[in-house]
Amino acid sequence: MTSYVADLLEQKYLQYNQPNFISNDPISIPHLFTKKQDIEIMGFWAAVLAWGQRKTIINKCKELIELMDNAPHDFVMNHQESDLKAFLNFKHRTFNATDTLYFIAWFRAFYQQHQSLEEAFLTENYLEQTDTKQHLINFHHRFFNLEDFPERTRKHIATPLRNSSCKRINMFLRWMVRQDDKGVDFGIWKTLKPVQLVCPCDVHVDRVARILGLIKRPKTDWVTAVELTESLKQLDPQDPVKYDFALFGLGVEGEM
Repeated sequence: MTSYVADLLEQKYLQYNQPNFISNDPISIPHLFTKKQDIEIMGFWAAVLAWGQRKTIINKCKELIELMDNAPHDFVMNHQESDLKAFLNFKHRTFNATDTLYFIAWFRAFYQQHQSLEEAFLTENYLEQTDTKQHLINFHHRFFNLEDFPERTRKHIATPLRNSSCKRINMFLRWMVRQDDKGVDFGIWKTLKPVQLVCPCDVHVDRVARILGLIKRPKTDWVTAVELTESLKQLDPQDPVKYDFALFGLGVEGEM
């Protein structure tokens, strides 16, 4: 990596990892809450729905919040069957009411037994894992452990087993795991570590990373996301995914 690229990424990381980044990004959705479980539920949902225009994503998430009476965890745990009728018209791209109702059912079943969504990602040997691959595989298995889950919902939860780059869930993990004093990422999960994170490889990040020579692999998949993360570890071995701010910012602001 050239000194120019290193200096550019450091500069842009400092520029974009600021509170003024929040309002126009899907991360603004979990920032509407202070309760840990609310942050987890709406952070996860915002990440899953994060394709298309950011303004539309944010509006759709706010629609979900209203349907859950502005208290996602309380609604998930205490709703009545009749309360679910309001979700039958919810849709964002290919994510529809069937998917929405399964999410609610799964969250309820999970939070009846656990305090934090982090537990759904952990493997028995989580301390030995160098990246999130096994965590994402474990989460995918757990997310579809309810009887008669809708097969169509699988397409919304990526897994490295399908060689997906898992960009949305890796973004969610960045939000929950990364810890600094900038106020953007939450850092409310303490078991998974920033060093294990894999960079979310969305279209903006992918394009800029290729321009800067951080990715050589022709197609974009799980191996590509790991390749990018390994390149970023040259700059910060303990917190490589902080440069997601720089790559995404450079791409979405049209600077590259």
